[in-house]
Amino acid sequence: MQYQPAPSHSVAIIGASGYVGAELSRLVQQHPALSLFGCYVSEHSSDAGTLLSDLYPQYAHCLKIPLQGLTDNEKSSIKHQADTVFLCTEHNISVALAPEFLEAGLKVIDLSGGFRLDAVEDYPPFYGFEHKQAHWLRQAVYGLAEWYPHEIAEAQLVAVPGCYPTASLMALLPLKKAGLLKSSKVIINAVSGVTGAGRKASLATQGAELSLQAYGLFEHRHTPEITQQLQHEVLFTPHLAQFPRGILATLYAELNDDTSDDDLTGAYQCYAEQPLVRFKKLARPAIKDVVQQPFVDIGWHRQGNQLIVLSAIDNLLKGAASQAIQCINLQLGLPVEEGLL
Repeated sequence: MQYQPAPSHSVAIIGASGYVGAELSRLVQQHPALSLFGCYVSEHSSDAGTLLSDLYPQYAHCLKIPLQGLTDNEKSSIKHQADTVFLCTEHNISVALAPEFLEAGLKVIDLSGGFRLDAVEDYPPFYGFEHKQAHWLRQAVYGLAEWYPHEIAEAQLVAVPGCYPTASLMALLPLKKAGLLKSSKVIINAVSGVTGAGRKASLATQGAELSLQAYGLFEHRHTPEITQQLQHEVLFTPHLAQFPRGILATLYAELNDDTSDDDLTGAYQCYAEQPLVRFKKLARPAIKDVVQQPFVDIGWHRQGNQLIVLSAIDNLLKGAASQAIQCINLQLGLPVEEGLL
């Protein structure tokens, strides 16, 4: 039997009761190099004192972990005993909490949108609050693991991308970097399962009230995130559908006049050594193939200069929790897929 070293890197998860927090807790528990210091919710949360496995019975075998209220004493314990903090909190809460742990010398991997945009002035119109942490916003590294591995490895603060931007950017960045896109706007239509709306009850996302509907027309907060990272104008329309999890993004782009099929194939060869990216010309990625998996599946089709790219991910995994694990793997010098396959 191969010797496995004892887990040594201690992590705390704040916001562990949500869908993403629960998935992340599960992944940390099964990771050979990580130890779970604790799972936390807000101090006055009704979930405080509850076992995580009581909220998610499907994980009863691995998540019999008490959810602890994040009191000042608990924060002090985290600062003195943990190495990395994962934040699965509301955007403004992450912005308030992250500096406390960063200034104590811990690393922070933030799964909210609190540090994804470059400019503080973009937060009031897109996120609805004033961002008071310009210093740390400048320090944050965008956590798209396949594209910024060296920056992530050295970062103290990582901003894990949104789920829709992950699906979109993984499909589009190879084309942009290869110089194959015309300057015309890229159109992105993407559909997410209802877990993308979060765990809190809402009439608009429950049962018979939900079918398939677009939202955030022209003003969704992921538009500036995608535009910022792609350095290309996009028209992004998200949709919420009545299935539990997964995202399928359909992206429409115009290619430069001299673009060949070989150029397209060559552009996507940037993923040839990436174990969590599956790509194939003429493939038609499907949500069923990525649910509960850490992969992104990409396929592309063209007619003349018109290109359609399809991208599928699990919104809770590659769109959040498993990408966060990819980031900590990079920081620990481990294979990017460690603990995920």
